[in-house]
Amino acid sequence: MAPTVLHLRSETKPLEHRSALTPTTAAELIKNGYVVNVERSPERIFDDAEFEAIGATLVPEGSWVDAPKEHIIVGLKELLEEEFPLKHVHVQFAHCYKQQAGWEKVLARFPRGGGTLLDLEFLTNEQGRRVAAFGFHAGFAGAALALEAWAWQLNNTDPFPGVQSYPNEAALITDVKAAVNKGAEKAGRMPQVIVIGAKGRCGSGAVDALRKAGVPEEKILKWDIDETRGGGPFKEISDSDIFINCIYLMEKTPHFVNLESMNSNPDRKLSVVCDVSADTTSPFNPVPIYTVATTFDSPTVKVDGLKSEPACSVISIDHLPSLLPREASEAFSHDLLPHLLTLSDWQNSPVWARAKKLFDEKVATLPPSALEA
Repeated sequence: MAPTVLHLRSETKPLEHRSALTPTTAAELIKNGYVVNVERSPERIFDDAEFEAIGATLVPEGSWVDAPKEHIIVGLKELLEEEFPLKHVHVQFAHCYKQQAGWEKVLARFPRGGGTLLDLEFLTNEQGRRVAAFGFHAGFAGAALALEAWAWQLNNTDPFPGVQSYPNEAALITDVKAAVNKGAEKAGRMPQVIVIGAKGRCGSGAVDALRKAGVPEEKILKWDIDETRGGGPFKEISDSDIFINCIYLMEKTPHFVNLESMNSNPDRKLSVVCDVSADTTSPFNPVPIYTVATTFDSPTVKVDGLKSEPACSVISIDHLPSLLPREASEAFSHDLLPHLLTLSDWQNSPVWARAKKLFDEKVATLPPSALEA
């Protein structure tokens, strides 16, 4: 029987440097009989030569479109918004299962072409827990940028400037520490930070970054399901300088914070919100104080409608882990590897079979008009 071919595509999202496969995991796949084709990429944190050195075959950027139908296309972030139908099995994050803006067009491309989406966001074990996630590094990067934005806004009137990815965590923390110290000098105190979802992967990463940046433990309010069970909005959020939302939602919940709760607090300190989940257009968004996703080039958006100072900005970057692309990719791909190794018979692998079942259920909700060629 011919070996299963995995085709790692080059990412097209601006400033996305992460990779679903790394040279380490690609080497394991090759060792176990897979053929791994890797598109050349100018953005990927791993050099093309690193993949070539472990036996992967380098192929032209964008060549996945014309790859044989039986090849499995592996990527990370969503594809470009194009119209042509998709014929392959795609392993990626597609961001189209929670009624995000334009979800019908994104999802319909798969059934229109006879393809299948195995969405990385919904790969779960028997207990319903995700088998691999970027949550820790998303929270870490989000907290780091929130601290820098807080300090910037204290010392500048211009919007927080664009940022670039870092080679490693140590380099990032060095910059964040310097920013926090500058902000604390201006404010006369360290920031008060509230993290909601603090016990999860994402929240743990946020708390880790806050500690490493020098924020005292007593200045970190760590909330999870027990603290939010009663329903918001929560005054403790607008009483804090920084709010980091690490909650992953699939259903509607009372708002954690909104314009009304911010304007009704005469002692509001809140000036930076990092919505790590970044489900900007989702109807389940518990932080409805902004309407646009932000980017590394333009990391913050101002909250409109506030009746008093301080001004408040939101960070809603949907690929925060790309701030630390090498470490984030290695951790994610390592956790995903046991399941990548079953892709040769994915229909009979429980994790992939659950992803296929969910795909079929979501396709069944598409309006007939979306399936028209």
